[in-house]
Amino acid sequence: MDVTLWVVAGLLAAAFLSAGALKLSQPRQALATSGQGWVEDFSAGQVKVIGTLEVLAAIGLILPAVLGLAPIVVPLTATGLVLLMVGAMLTHARRDERSHMGVNVVLATMAVFVAWGRFGPYPL
Repeated sequence: MDVTLWVVAGLLAAAFLSAGALKLSQPRQALATSGQGWVEDFSAGQVKVIGTLEVLAAIGLILPAVLGLAPIVVPLTATGLVLLMVGAMLTHARRDERSHMGVNVVLATMAVFVAWGRFGPYPL
């Protein structure tokens, strides 16, 4: 089970590193025209904050465990990602973009699994 938790955390980290880097490197309007219409509901600064949180989450899922420093950060980060994905689902629901919510549900479920495993029976 420990290996499974590592794999899921790694997949989450890759997804959020990629998504966060995109939000940090692209202007808000470019994100909107690429199919991320939700950015129209947020300021450019807010989009950058979301991107920063996603990059920090990617780091928080892996680095503390690899270095053996403050391993409690891993399940706390996973819990934060669940909250971030709930916010994303609410944003998509408000915008009537229900077809976009599937990815958020999958990512939230993966984060719940990591939080459960690392807080519970398989701590680092």
